[in-house]
Amino acid sequence: MNRLSLNQKTVDSCSLPEAVAACTRAGITSIGVWREPLHEYGVEAGAALIAEAGLHVSSLCRGGFFTAPDRDRVLTDNRRAIDETAALNADCLVLVVGGLPPGSRDLPAARATVADVLADLVPHAADRGVRLALEPMHPIYAADRGVLSTLGQALDLAEQHDPAVVGVVVDTFHVWWDPDLERQVARAADRIASFQVCDWITPLPADALLARGMMGDGHIDFRRLADLVAAAGYTGDVEVEIFNADVWREDPDTVVATVARTFAEHVSAGATSSR
Repeated sequence: MNRLSLNQKTVDSCSLPEAVAACTRAGITSIGVWREPLHEYGVEAGAALIAEAGLHVSSLCRGGFFTAPDRDRVLTDNRRAIDETAALNADCLVLVVGGLPPGSRDLPAARATVADVLADLVPHAADRGVRLALEPMHPIYAADRGVLSTLGQALDLAEQHDPAVVGVVVDTFHVWWDPDLERQVARAADRIASFQVCDWITPLPADALLARGMMGDGHIDFRRLADLVAAAGYTGDVEVEIFNADVWREDPDTVVATVARTFAEHVSAGATSSR
């Protein structure tokens, strides 16, 4: 439990104060914060609230969408996200890099855009002491959310920069299927900025974005993945991030209790180091 972090999206109906209170009641000491509810509450007020509750911020979600047509707007928003990450003293800013631009079928060009925008943001992140975390996404999201589909692709970009400034997210939902996963996690080593867990459930819902299940409800071997990440040297928080309409309809305290139970049953035996 000392490594469990509750990503705020798992209790999507909660405001920031409600999510903080749910963590406190459950004895969870880390939280992954989302920008929208943070903005609603206020960045400075949110940082103070979290600090007063004694919570550690494992990540801020999210920056990215680098492939959008308005480059100036993309850079402005992501620099703002970097500043917010610094204000929260969060471990990293998670980057969902974006899908194909409107009307495009050119994946190589979109990936080149991601590399260019990342390079533009690195100096500001370094100046603010913020770690950017590239999140590879399952290939079903390549068109609309993430043109980086494998951990290897994310590492190819990250390795062009200081590991203290650019790392990667290992999210079980997005990488569990990868036949090269063992080699790529070992390669990631000190670039693993965040380890996120949830299950892959079938049949997929009509909205594939909401296909994340509670640990143990689907097909992922969490202990194998946790062992791989631990062997690579990662000792940080393990963040539970679930997008699921049925989970979101449940009472948040019930959801948090289920998160803690299924984390203990399916994940924590492979994640024994302390932060």
